[in-house]
Amino acid sequence: MTMKTSVIEFRRTERYTYYRDLSVTYEGASAQVPVRAPDLSPNGMFINISRRFPTGAVLKIRFWLTRTEFEVNGRAEVRYCLPGVGVGVEFVELSNEARRAIEEELSILRQQNGGER
Repeated sequence: MTMKTSVIEFRRTERYTYYRDLSVTYEGASAQVPVRAPDLSPNGMFINISRRFPTGAVLKIRFWLTRTEFEVNGRAEVRYCLPGVGVGVEFVELSNEARRAIEEELSILRQQNGGER
């Protein structure tokens, strides 16, 4: 039994990766900011990031949804910041197609999770 296998066997609930290859760029800057994003909704997401962003800052976002294989590109505005933890953002520019893909992704996850969440 590998270390990874033993950790997975002892988890109480399954874990899901909603998306991959998330990148965030602060508008007006050229460098991407390394991030991790644990949750997602059709209206926004929480992004784990140690860097502070002011409320109202606009971020360019890009990520792949893992189940629908859709690349989401858009802009999001910082609604709140938890220093050292991350930021909650609301999508302010997102195509209808991207929003539908997010809704489909979350629907698939709910079905896989027995309707929870």
